[in-house]
Amino acid sequence: MFSRIVRPTATLARSLSTSSQNNAKVAVLGAAGGIGQPLSLLLKNSPLVSELSLYDIAHTPGVAADLSHIETRAHVTGYIGADQLGAALKGCEVVVIPAGVPRKPGMTRDDLFNTNATIVATLADACARHCPQAMICIISNPVNSTIPITSEVMKKHGVYNPNRVFGVTTLDIVRANTFVAELKGLDPARVNVPVVGGHAGKTIIPLISQCTPKVEFPADQLSALTGRIQEAGTEVVKAKAGAGSATLSMAYAGARFTFSLLDAMNGKEGVVECAFVRSEETECKYFSTPLLLGKNGIEKNLGLGKLSAFEEKLVAEAMDELKGSIKKGEDFVSNMK
Repeated sequence: MFSRIVRPTATLARSLSTSSQNNAKVAVLGAAGGIGQPLSLLLKNSPLVSELSLYDIAHTPGVAADLSHIETRAHVTGYIGADQLGAALKGCEVVVIPAGVPRKPGMTRDDLFNTNATIVATLADACARHCPQAMICIISNPVNSTIPITSEVMKKHGVYNPNRVFGVTTLDIVRANTFVAELKGLDPARVNVPVVGGHAGKTIIPLISQCTPKVEFPADQLSALTGRIQEAGTEVVKAKAGAGSATLSMAYAGARFTFSLLDAMNGKEGVVECAFVRSEETECKYFSTPLLLGKNGIEKNLGLGKLSAFEEKLVAEAMDELKGSIKKGEDFVSNMK
């Protein structure tokens, strides 16, 4: 039995400095955006990536030219516009999708739905046609709806594999690790807080009781910490005062998840990351829990583990919102022309 507390492949420093190599072709769809550019930079800097395929509706050739001057092995190609999307995806083993509009002050993730749902459905359709076996990593919000959208589109093409479609929730874990470390005076690189549920507001459920190393907080501090983790995205949106949402930390988190996935595909054992995926662990069709990753994506869902009474209550309170967001995504695809 794998330990639930296996440290994720985790810190980017390790992933960037590792001497292991493979020949993975990775695509970033939305590569010229606020998340896409720093994410592409981090991927270019990794020995795990041999080919980097960058796609967006504008500016990608410039981003690709800029990155191509960096003295690392990944060969970078930029693709622009709908007619080049198929070429961008051909032969890709991992596709990371940060495409879409960012959140602005006063907007909820659901406010992003109409624009981003169409974008994600279009890109998922292209993945189904051009790289049906690829691992698909969705960053585009609202993840609680864009993962059901991706899944339903892949189903329409008869190529859906639930072990290969991931909603990237890693930023919630990165934030939880950072905030816990700050409060306890710990090295954040050595803290691991599983975060389960979804990727918006109260559906984000940090399992502080399962943190390694073990930490404890009084009830009021635990409640405040949980609230901060749940609303950390809004904290950044407000601080940027209309200039965008979390881009740099999201790029870091997206890269961390991608590196973990590539490590696992490369044969590394014991790689665990949380992600929002098709799940039988709760009454929700999709749910984020720690996952053991392997060569073919999800090798084993490690489930929720033992929850505290406080965490059980958070899970119960998240269910209705999660189910609604999932249904919204599924309905969007079923109503598509």
